[in-house]
Amino acid sequence: MRTVLKTIDTLSEWSGKFGRWLTIPLILVIVIEVTMRYGFNRPTSWAYESSLMFGTALYAFAYSYAERHNAHVRVDVFYVKLSPRGKAIIDAIGGLLIFLPVIALVVYTSWEWMFESWKIREVMVLSYWYPPAYPLRTVIALGFGLLLLQGLAGLFRNFYLLIRNKNL
Repeated sequence: MRTVLKTIDTLSEWSGKFGRWLTIPLILVIVIEVTMRYGFNRPTSWAYESSLMFGTALYAFAYSYAERHNAHVRVDVFYVKLSPRGKAIIDAIGGLLIFLPVIALVVYTSWEWMFESWKIREVMVLSYWYPPAYPLRTVIALGFGLLLLQGLAGLFRNFYLLIRNKNL
């Protein structure tokens, strides 16, 4: 089981490390658009959708990375004062009652959305550039899939801590 958890953690690490590199093309696209729009009065037709695609992909690759490092936002007024075992109880209950059902639904929906997008060769229609939407739909589905895996790994670790009273 340690091997499976380590593999999930490694996937999440690589996903986050890959995603951070998308900030470079995102910034470049925005700088080009601002320069063209305000410097030359010649806005581009592709910058808005390109920045949308890079930004969305960046977030999708970061979902599982943030879950791995407990970087998601939480209301921790009481949580920070709890023992590791108390935190594991809260995390396990929240994982079972909220995280798993919601993320499972989101994963299922995003994968259906991705398959349909590939089937119809969907394009984005926010401008007259019409780039393909299915690669982005694929990245979103993969991002949520990795988030689900990382959430399951965290849930397993919490149960292990509760049962064995040791961290895994």
